[in-house]
Amino acid sequence: MIIRNNQATRAEYPSGLRAIMNMEQAEESRDWLSCWPMLSRGATPVWQLPGLARRLGVARISLKDESERSSLGSFKALGAPIALVRLILREKNGLPLSPKGLLLGRHADVLRDFTVISATDGNHGRALAAAAKDIGCRCVIVLHRNVSVEREQAIAAYGADIVRIEGDYDASVVAAAEHAAEHGWHVVSDTSYEGYETVPRDVMQGYGTIAAELLAQESVGYKATSPYSHVFLQGGVGGLAAGVVSYLWERFGAQRPAFIVVEPVQADCLFQSAIQGAPARATGSVDSVMAGLACGETSPLAWRFLAPAVDFFQTVTDDEAVAAMRLLAEGNAEDIPVVGGESGVAGLAGLLALSEDAELRGQVGLDASSSILLVNTEGATAPSIYASLIGGPAEAVLERQRAWLLGKRAT
Repeated sequence: MIIRNNQATRAEYPSGLRAIMNMEQAEESRDWLSCWPMLSRGATPVWQLPGLARRLGVARISLKDESERSSLGSFKALGAPIALVRLILREKNGLPLSPKGLLLGRHADVLRDFTVISATDGNHGRALAAAAKDIGCRCVIVLHRNVSVEREQAIAAYGADIVRIEGDYDASVVAAAEHAAEHGWHVVSDTSYEGYETVPRDVMQGYGTIAAELLAQESVGYKATSPYSHVFLQGGVGGLAAGVVSYLWERFGAQRPAFIVVEPVQADCLFQSAIQGAPARATGSVDSVMAGLACGETSPLAWRFLAPAVDFFQTVTDDEAVAAMRLLAEGNAEDIPVVGGESGVAGLAGLLALSEDAELRGQVGLDASSSILLVNTEGATAPSIYASLIGGPAEAVLERQRAWLLGKRAT
């Protein structure tokens, strides 16, 4: 399903939003992260998929591949560490701490009694645990009933203490806030709620790194027009979309690309927000194979950026996501095989669904001149689940990817 967002405008980036998130702070975050040992050196690749573009009748499909961002396996490695660094700098502002020094563990001696806590579906908690370990503070992660043991073990491997609850993701957010209040800990959440916006803002600002890096890779000049006509982004609580949308909107103003945000049909909080014109709850079970997007409530702060900028909100089924995973993993003579995780392929699943319906293509403005940007937000962050869904391990896909690249170099 897809819905046009009647609140979306084609105006310049508002000064009120720029005061909250802006390109300057996104670039600062990018600079700080450049020293963190957990991140890969250099930019994540932007793969071109000419075979798929021809099949779907568009000019170009580019895939920014965040599965290669870090051994953590997802884009979340950009948000949690930046939010943690900025939190510590605020809380310890009387001490001579440097952002890069924190990420390199040079101030661990003054942070042994500093504890952070967060709820997670998996990737955010893993990134926060890794950042806390390197910085030298304690980390507690709250997991709900649908988070797999495999994801729990990946988080615990970085030294985080795990708290399990019986409820869903939204219940785990409440539980994290309650534990923090009881013990004097600090919440580092990627979703906002009443009275809690500064840290989620910092998380989203970290995600702006993706857009900043992408435009540098595309050699887009300051006064150039957008190289993309359409950008498909994952939903969830809205944090990733807000981080990327805000950067591209500020950069290109009224000439920004069309934004389409995609989420699971059973976790449709953003879709419902578009219907109601305000942050809303999902109408489904919220239990989805797209675990990172299985969120029941829209982040109010993220919605402030999405409401005036996202042109369409779309839902996809689990089956459509799995089909997109398999398509990426298979590759072909023209298109490189890619490990796209369950949540990572949501944008591709949305594009495929739209392309099969002539009426929807026209509604969204997809035609032979369209240049599409997709973001693969994660790799096989739960390897056994990934293997069961595509019929083989991620390592086999990566082996095909290496062979494909060698073949291209040989020609």
